[in-house]
Amino acid sequence: MNGASREALAAARERLDALTDSTSVDAAALADELAAVTALLDREVSLRRVLTDPAQAGEAKADLARRLLGSQVSGTAADLVAGLVRSRWSQSRDLVDALEELANTADLTAAQKAGALDNVEDELFRFGRIVSSSTELRAALTNRSAPASSKSELLRSLLGGRANAATERLVTRLVTAPRGRSLESGLESLSKLAAERRDRMVAVVTSAVPLSDQQKQRLGDALAKLYGRRMHLNLDVDPAVVGGMRVQVGDEVINGSLADRLEDAGRRLAGSAPHS
Repeated sequence: MNGASREALAAARERLDALTDSTSVDAAALADELAAVTALLDREVSLRRVLTDPAQAGEAKADLARRLLGSQVSGTAADLVAGLVRSRWSQSRDLVDALEELANTADLTAAQKAGALDNVEDELFRFGRIVSSSTELRAALTNRSAPASSKSELLRSLLGGRANAATERLVTRLVTAPRGRSLESGLESLSKLAAERRDRMVAVVTSAVPLSDQQKQRLGDALAKLYGRRMHLNLDVDPAVVGGMRVQVGDEVINGSLADRLEDAGRRLAGSAPHS
């Protein structure tokens, strides 16, 4: 997003945070309602264009949204959607993208309130690894001719009772309504969104053998100093990474042994200090 859409999304995020800070708001239920509105506007292109038409007054569009949603969603969800359509959007599709992000954020907020956000982050990462290692599973989940109900049932058999409810909801929405994205990119976006709930970056760490708690702590601390933000480590083991590890933070890939990277981190930090 850019321009007006970026500003509109930023304002919507603030409104969502203010709403979900209230103990009276069921964040998981709000997520379901926002996801339903997302599906509606993704499907009804003409309606989406009307609600984002810059020639129409913002309050008129908000009133229209409230009338259309009626008793189908809670007052909280209707107010949030009304605020979204009052804003200006660079493209009509940006409104749908924003609604989808808010729905996912609401589910992650529910997990955070329950003290389960770390589990959800890890489950999203592990599910992505399972999908990438099974061409048969990936094909079943991305088959465009397969009905959404069969995909939901497959995910229920895989995740039901084994993963957090928020994880299951997030993955199910992604699989049944990919909106043109690949499964991998969708899971990556969810992982990043989960990390942002704690203002952390995500580092995907692949090592030849499992890291000890001390190694994880040292690596996390070193990466946090290098990037200036708290770091969440998604850990994977691959015996092919001989003698070291691979660390990916966003688009940057760091290869080398743990000791080498920590030593290099120390040199980089020392290099920024005044010389004696």
